[in-house]
Amino acid sequence: MRGEATVLHADLDAFYASVEQRDAPALQARPVIVGGGVVLAASYEAKARGVRTAMGGRQARDLCPDAVVVPPRMDAYSAASRDVFAIFRDTTPLVEGLSIDEAFLEVGGLRRIAGTPEQVAARLRERVRAEVGLAISVGVARTKFLAKVASAVSKPDGLLVVEPDREEEFLLPLPVERLWGVGAVTAEKLHRLGIHTVGQLAELEAATAERLLGRATGAHLHALARLRDPRPVDTTRRRGSIGSQRALGNRPRSVDELDLILTQIMDRLARRLRDKERVCRTLVLRLRYGDYAKATRSRSLRIATDRTAVLLAVARGLLAASQPEIAQRGITLIGVSLSQLARADSVPPELPIDGDDGLRLDTVLDAVRDRFGTASVGRAAQLGRDPGWSTPLLPEHE
Repeated sequence: MRGEATVLHADLDAFYASVEQRDAPALQARPVIVGGGVVLAASYEAKARGVRTAMGGRQARDLCPDAVVVPPRMDAYSAASRDVFAIFRDTTPLVEGLSIDEAFLEVGGLRRIAGTPEQVAARLRERVRAEVGLAISVGVARTKFLAKVASAVSKPDGLLVVEPDREEEFLLPLPVERLWGVGAVTAEKLHRLGIHTVGQLAELEAATAERLLGRATGAHLHALARLRDPRPVDTTRRRGSIGSQRALGNRPRSVDELDLILTQIMDRLARRLRDKERVCRTLVLRLRYGDYAKATRSRSLRIATDRTAVLLAVARGLLAASQPEIAQRGITLIGVSLSQLARADSVPPELPIDGDDGLRLDTVLDAVRDRFGTASVGRAAQLGRDPGWSTPLLPEHE
């Protein structure tokens, strides 16, 4: 564990919406919603009116009827992310990206050449504002967890340093929802037990937390509540999975519509695997129902693959198993993530599950798209259809 606050957590504020406001001056200081059927992002002006990410578009417009609704521009967000990460890496070589809009930076070795961690953080914020035109909040602390909490508390457009001698004063009064890994379900369980603050969780014995929350979750959260987080900033961290999702709005969707959307997602993901010469073993289907409850289904393959037909068949099987629940509750989002990634040349050849035709088709389609563009060829069923969107990748993963 470090003896001083040298870890920065830098997190861009309302990233997608802020890029839209930056690029269209008429949107500045106005409530902005990115996305139509489902809110992908909201500016702070819209958030102040109750608009939240993943909220249905109709509900968001009811809460904020004067909001400007804009379609997502993933290329613009990727470009902004690259510019910001370039500043991160110009600040320190020790950068661990978490997503396209946030990262950890270790700056403990920069004191002689760049000043204190607080001075480094202040300069980083100034550069992001001046060179990229975006606001960024930064937390500075002794551990990654505390730095992340500090940046969240400092939002919007803030800087907060948590010195070692005031860590308990800062963390213990906060709600348990601030702990990294406490979602709605865990928070509800803790509340039922009368635990509402981090300090109340820290007062428990570790064995009690593990018994109440499960061994792994209880041990993790109890350690964070007791200020134990020895994880270093990991510059070798690389994406362990890739994914894509599609917000569907609130209207009913037929089985055929969902199959088409799933096919679009799988075409996109399998192509990304092949572009990076990667294969995957595990596919996870992620659903959000009409009541906004979430569910996942997964399947692992015996042999890793990058073949579209194989992955699509697996995804269709998982979706078919979810159809009774979808018919009853509706569906507002469908997504897929591929994990247990490996280099394509590191695994033995796969079994001919779909015959050689599937492999030849992937090869031909990839060659055509490489030469004439990704929209040059596709499935007939997808002609004229909205292809949806993919979450931009971290710059080093593009």
